[in-house]
Amino acid sequence: MSSDSPATILVVDDDEFTAELTGLILESSGFDTLLANGGLDALEKMADVDSISAVVSDMNMPFIDGIQLFEEMRQQGFKQPFVLITGEDAAPLRSAHPDIDAILTKDEDLQETLPEMVGALLAGAGGESRP
Repeated sequence: MSSDSPATILVVDDDEFTAELTGLILESSGFDTLLANGGLDALEKMADVDSISAVVSDMNMPFIDGIQLFEEMRQQGFKQPFVLITGEDAAPLRSAHPDIDAILTKDEDLQETLPEMVGALLAGAGGESRP
């Protein structure tokens, strides 16, 4: 690979165990991860760490859910890929929120689909800013 260091993915979940599992899935595929405990913590980390390449967020969280977090990050100018993970069927959310880069269902395939999706989105982002 041409990049000197792995991409840093911000993993957002109000459940610490789930956040760590999601982080492990990404780390086993060669990404660095930064864990945030819910949406408010994620926004603080976004403000403090400028090396975040993408965000992987849970949908159902207290205070700020995944969609509200996505909208807030976009308003703050964060243009990097945003992947939403939901325990429910992802299709209705995809239809309702086509601007979110990817919406995946938490299932037994997640450890394959998540790193593939993040890798594809980062490859697609390739330094070019999307309109």
